[in-house]
Amino acid sequence: QVQLVESGGGLVQTGGSLRLSCAASGRTFSRNAMGWFRQAPGKERDFVAANTYSSGNTWYADSVKGRFTISRDNAKNTVYLQMNSLKPEDTAVYYCAAGRVGSSDAWRYDYWGQGTQVTVSS
Repeated sequence: QVQLVESGGGLVQTGGSLRLSCAASGRTFSRNAMGWFRQAPGKERDFVAANTYSSGNTWYADSVKGRFTISRDNAKNTVYLQMNSLKPEDTAVYYCAAGRVGSSDAWRYDYWGQGTQVTVSS
């Protein structure tokens, strides 16, 4: 089993920054890939960014490239999402996910956190 706990969400103005954290515990192999997804009200859950520990590969959604950065601190078992130049359309609940294979497909992830709200005011 893998447990994921997100933190760092909040209210920020357009152009501001936030850093989300996801603390992971449990089987290391099962969390080789860590991803961030987001879901706005009335919309589907969308891919944001992912990172695979074994290969070092990183993926980003086109909508966040150049503004968001995913990173991990393996010593702290924590993955981060640094979000800069935030826009109102970034408003959503952000979820951390863990799996064995890195992907932008939500179904490939086996474990999910409870989510943290990010609200960007205009």
